[in-house]
Amino acid sequence: MKSERLNPFRLFRDQWAVMSFYERFEQVVALVLSAVIAVIIVVSLIQLISIVFTLLIIEAFNPLDHKVFQSVFGMIMTLLIAMEFKHSIVRLALRRDSIIQVKTVILIALIALARKFVILDPDVSPGKIAALAGATLALGATYWLLRERDDRVTEEAPREPS
Repeated sequence: MKSERLNPFRLFRDQWAVMSFYERFEQVVALVLSAVIAVIIVVSLIQLISIVFTLLIIEAFNPLDHKVFQSVFGMIMTLLIAMEFKHSIVRLALRRDSIIQVKTVILIALIALARKFVILDPDVSPGKIAALAGATLALGATYWLLRERDDRVTEEAPREPS
């Protein structure tokens, strides 16, 4: 009996029956987006493995060369961003969240900014670094405030007796 409740396909079918037309539309869009992003992640991962293999075997990979470092870690962080984005869409598709959470969007933006810092050329202007740092601080503060709010809401929620 317990395994029936945990079956995601059965849960999806039960939820589908009570969804409105627009909720079904959102569900289909989320599933299609999830599939498209999954394909992009797989293709990008294969391409990353191919590039790293080529660098290691053929071109004698030198991790101390900042251009190679920037390129490889930029690709890795791009994959991480895509995986986090896919994770947020899967949460929507599984009906754990009714909409994409603002915290998730801010987290993805922070990862994208971290990627930008990794691939930044050493001769970039100080103004550009200051602008990126300011954006990072603003997003970090916003994420922290949202987390604090969620923590307070969780603490104030009535607890069920054990």
